Parts: sequence; C-alpha cells; structure tokens
Amino acid sequence: MPSIRQMIEAVSDGRVRIPAFQRGFVWDAYRVAQLMDSIYKGYPFGALLFWRTRAELKTERDLGPFQLPPRPDDYPIDYVLDGQQRLTSIFGVFQTELQPKEKVGWSDIYFDYRVDADAQESLFVPLDQSEVDPERHFPLNVFFDASKYGPAFRALPEEVTPKIDDLYSRFKESDVPVQTFTTDDRAGVAIVFERVNRLGVELDTLQLLSAWTWSDDFDLQRRFEDLSEELEPFGFKGVGEDVTLLLRCCAAVVDGDASPKTLIALNGTKVREQFPNVVNGIKGAIDFVRKELRVQKLDNLPHATLLVPLAVFFAVPNSKSVKLSSAQRSVLLRWFWKSCFSARYGRVVQRNLQADIEEMIKLKDGEPSKLDEIPVQVDDRFFLENNFNLNAVSSKTFVLLLAQERPLSLVGGSSIDLSVALQAYNRNEFHHLYPQAFLRATGVPTDRQSPLANMCFINAIDNKVLGGDAPSIYKDRISNQESVLKRSLCPPTELFSDDYENFTKTRARMLLGAANERMNSQ
Repeated sequence: MPSIRQMIEAVSDGRVRIPAFQRGFVWDAYRVAQLMDSIYKGYPFGALLFWRTRAELKTERDLGPFQLPPRPDDYPIDYVLDGQQRLTSIFGVFQTELQPKEKVGWSDIYFDYRVDADAQESLFVPLDQSEVDPERHFPLNVFFDASKYGPAFRALPEEVTPKIDDLYSRFKESDVPVQTFTTDDRAGVAIVFERVNRLGVELDTLQLLSAWTWSDDFDLQRRFEDLSEELEPFGFKGVGEDVTLLLRCCAAVVDGDASPKTLIALNGTKVREQFPNVVNGIKGAIDFVRKELRVQKLDNLPHATLLVPLAVFFAVPNSKSVKLSSAQRSVLLRWFWKSCFSARYGRVVQRNLQADIEEMIKLKDGEPSKLDEIPVQVDDRFFLENNFNLNAVSSKTFVLLLAQERPLSLVGGSSIDLSVALQAYNRNEFHHLYPQAFLRATGVPTDRQSPLANMCFINAIDNKVLGGDAPSIYKDRISNQESVLKRSLCPPTELFSDDYENFTKTRARMLLGAANERMNSQ
C-alpha cells in the first residue's frame, strides 16, 4: 500500500487521474476533518479502487479544485473508480505543489492539541485563518514540506512537542489502502462496475459510457438530458432521469443485449449512428404503455425495466412508427400483464430481460415468438395477502388493473380522470372500501385492514363523503351503484353486507378473474 507521501507524489506526477464519469468533490470541511481523525486513530477508512490502463480516456475531471498535470508519456494511468472524495481530501490537506483554481475552505485542517484524546470526538477542526489559535492549533499542511514543518514545530511549547511529533509520525507512516485492477479490456471494467455496484458503491456508468462515446458533435449525457425535457410534457421526465434504464434501452437497441458487459463495450460510432433509433424506440414504448395500458408516468409501471424490450420493438429509423398488428398487440399485452403479476423483473433480472429482448426482436420481425409464454401462478392470495403500498410491485400492478376498467367516481358517478389520478399517484387517490374506522370498531387487526382487495380509486373528497361508516350505511351516498361498482371490480352484494371477510374473499376472486382475462386475452 502506498504511503500518504507516495500517493501525493503519484497525483502530482499525473499518474493518478479522475475520469469524467466521477462526480465532483462534494465533501464539506467537517467530513475532511473526520477523515484526518480516522487516519490519526488508525480507524479503517475504506480502500480506494483504481483502474490501471494505458488507454487514455477522452475526457477527464480535475481532482476537486486542483488541475492535474499531463500524464507521463507511455506510462499506465490509475483512474479512480471509487474513493475520489477521500483521495481529494488527503491530497488537498497535505500537498504543497499545486495551487487550487479557486479558494477552498475545506483544506485548512488543524490538530487541536489542547483537547483530551477521545475515541469518538474528532481532534481535528477546519478553521479560517482568523480562527486559528497558535496556542492550541497545529496545521496539517506543513507535514510534507520540510521548510514549513521545522519552524512550526520549533515554535511549539516544549510540553506539546512530543504530541506533535507523535502526530507527525502517524501521518508519515500511514498507508492509503488501494485496490488496483489492471486491464485495457472494457469488458473487464464492466464486470468490475457490476460487482462493485452490487456491494453498494454507486459508480456512474453513464459518465463512463459518455467518456467512450463522446465526440465533438455527440455528448451522450446531454442527449439524455434533452430527451428528459422532451418527455416531461407527457409525464415521463423520469425516464430521461433514470440513467440505468436509458443505458439498458441504448444497449438493447444498438446491440440486442442490455447486460453491463455489452453496455460498456458499446462502439461509440454505433451509438452515435443509432441514437435516433434509441430515442424513437423509447418514445414508441412510452406511447404504447400510455395508450394501451393507461400508464401516465414512470412510477405507474410495476417495473421500469419493462420499457427496455418495448423500446427494442418500437425502435425504427427515420422517426418512423411501427405498424402494430392486432396479433402483435395481443402478445405485447399478455407479456406485460404476465411480467407484472409474476414480478418477472424483480428476480434474475438480467436473464429474463435478455430472453425478452430476443423474443421481442422475433415478434417485431414477424417470426414465431415465445414472448408471452411466461409461467405465472396467481391466485386470490395475491389480492388478500399483499397490503396496499404505492411503492410495491403488487400494488402498482393492482392499480393498473383497476385503471383498465375506466373507473368512475363512487360518489358522483363521473369518469375518473386517470391522467390526473395516476400523474399525482399518491395515497390521496386510493382509499378503503371498508373504512378503517369501521374495521377498528369491529376488531379487525391493523395489518389486515389494507389488503389490495379492500382498496379502490377513491379521491380524498369522495372518501370524506363516505366517511368511516359501515358500507351498509354509506350505500345511499353512492351514485349509479351498478355501473360504478362494476367498473371498480367490486361485488355490490358483498360490499354492503358489512361482512368484511366475505367481501374481501369475493372481491379477490373478482380481481383474479380480471387479471387472468388480461393475461390470457386474444
């Protein structure tokens, strides 16, 4: 492991660099001071992850406020994949050669030698020059500059020098933990990215891909930002902001494979040439789910990944549109509902996604396709045992199932504006058919009050009209009962019987029938 001095030299010599796919420096002065405290006390502070390569990226980033010198000729580069904040902090506090492009307030860290040692509280503080007390504060930025360290040390009170000498020794002898993998193979980088992400370390794959596909007339990140703005009026700005989703669509359309390995290995020229097809495919996918499934925003989809195979199907050149046959439409709809009810993209995502992309291409080309041949086993427990939660796949599937029936307002009997209800998509648009107040009064436990089978499109105003009364009491407040309840997939006799158990079981069977009809429609 390199020492702090060796790491500073490597950065100063241009051998360690920051790729464009890293975000900028975001730590504040107190986090920097806390890092110094961890190094001093010998606490683990995490290994830096370096990618060593001779392949220079076209775009790079400064190290915080420091402009890095050119790389040495014919020398491997260590690109920082993880740990940039820690590296920038260490370099900024201790180095003396590079001048920051702008004044920073986080690099002036001092050791408070008058404070008693404490395992938890930091002994290091960030200070402005006006706040420094020479009788208690010793600067860290002199440790690796002999011309400054000597005078600063000799100016200390004699009783303090052993403590500062110990401080100096600890930083001088401290190593910076580094893990380095060496490869010029992009596939290898993709694998590392995937595995590091699994460990919970976020690495910006979009920025990496941008660095490899960027040219003077093509900036992938900017193209995605433009797409986000273009989709905003239709309620799908979230698609343009979901980097992983966009990259999967891009890789799937360009190379028919959305795996991380393929994504990273994408040919820049191919991406630039086919990017209009990618955009066309994404727009076609969104148009399909909006018109055919009444999806009003990305959050309505049980799985955002569903858009990836659809983008492949609708991706055609020259801004044309796919002429969808009746048979193809039926296959797409069956695939959609089976994927939702089986939570297909909630498990073994990559394998299922790749299988669907391959079958989607066959369907698009008019070849026999098994796209909709997805094994799914759903029974009434889906609606009885899954509690309503707008973030859950089961609830999103349930909401879309109700939306297909074009529900009516329970009180007024007018059509519910799904573009408003699903755009808002919050708890105020959905309420209990058997009110919670009634269920509490009859002794139904809290955890059994909100199964899907007891939920419905009911806005906050209608819910107040219905109140917390028993269904048999609020019955007369519902207009056009037969049509309203039919389009809410709700059995009227059981609803107004005030028998909660019988109602939820009967409605669950009714909802299951609607689900099976969608999954097996011709």
